[in-house]
Amino acid sequence: MLTIADIQAPIATEMKLFEQKFRDSMKSDVMLLDQIMTYIVRRKGKQLRPMFVFLTAGVCGTINESTYRGAALIELLHTASLVHDDVVDDSDYRRGFFSVNALWKNKIAVLVGDYLLARGLSLSLENGDFDLLSIGNKAVRDLSEGELLQMEKARRLDISEAVYYEIIRQKTASLISACCAMGARSANAPADMIETARLFGEKVGIAFQIKDDLFDYGTAEVGKPLGIDIKEKKMTLPLIYALNKAASGDKRRVINTIKNHSDEPKRVNEVIDFVKSSGGIEYAARAMEDYVRQAQTLLKTLPESVYRTSLQGLVEYTIAREK
Repeated sequence: MLTIADIQAPIATEMKLFEQKFRDSMKSDVMLLDQIMTYIVRRKGKQLRPMFVFLTAGVCGTINESTYRGAALIELLHTASLVHDDVVDDSDYRRGFFSVNALWKNKIAVLVGDYLLARGLSLSLENGDFDLLSIGNKAVRDLSEGELLQMEKARRLDISEAVYYEIIRQKTASLISACCAMGARSANAPADMIETARLFGEKVGIAFQIKDDLFDYGTAEVGKPLGIDIKEKKMTLPLIYALNKAASGDKRRVINTIKNHSDEPKRVNEVIDFVKSSGGIEYAARAMEDYVRQAQTLLKTLPESVYRTSLQGLVEYTIAREK
C-alpha cells in the first residue's frame, strides 16, 4: 500500500503551496481570532480532503488557481463543521488536541465556526467561483441534514439500513464527493466527468464512514474511545445488522441497554459482544469492500495518469487506516 508521501508525490509542490495559501486565508486582524486560527492550522490532520481536490483536478484536467481556492473552501467548510460538532457533542478533544470549545468555551467556538464559514463564502464570492460555491453549499446542507436525521433516529432507535446509508451519504460522503466534484470542476472538466468524480467521492466517503463505524468495535488506538457510538446512541451498520438478525427478546434487551444504560461500560461491552457474535463486523466489512470496488470501477473510467494512481492509493489508504 502507498504511504501518504507516495500518494502526495504528484501534488507535493501544490500541497506545500496550498498550506501557505490556506494559512494566509485564515489570518485575521482580531487578535483573539488570529490566535485561534493559528491554533487550528497547527493541529490540522493529514489533509486528505485537499488531496482529493488536487488529485481529481489532475486526473480531469490541469491544476490551476481555482483548484487552490476549491481546496481552501473545502478545508474551511470542513473545519467549521468540526468546530461546531465539538460544541454539539460537548467534546473536549479533537485528534488528540484540546478542542476550540474546551480552550475558549462554546460561545467563542460557535462564532469561530461561523467565521470559518464566512471566510469560505467570501473566498469564493471574491473570485467569482460560483460553481465551486454551489458544490460547497450543497455539501454543507447535506451535512447538516444528515446530522439532524441521525439525532432524530437516535431518539427512537428505529433506523433501517436504507436510512443509515442516507445518513452517512449526507454526513460524511457529501464532503468527499464535493472534494472530487470541486477538483474536476476547477479543471474545467466536462459535466459527465464531474459527475463521475462526484460519484467516485461519494462511494469512497461511504466506505470511509463504515470503516469509522468498525473502529467502535476494535481494539486499535484510533483516537476514538471503544463503544463511543453506542454510548452516543448512534445506530451503525454492524449494530443494525445484528439487531435485524436477533430474536425479539435479544433485540428488546439490546435496545433497552442503548436507550437506558449506554453510560455503563459493562452494558456497552455486552452490546459490543452481541454485535461481534452476530456477524455484524464481517457484514459491515463486506459492505465497505463493495463500496471500495464501486469507487475503483468509477475511477478506472477516468484518464490514466500518475494522479489516478495516487487517487487509487488514497482510496486504499483511507480504508486500511488504523485511525
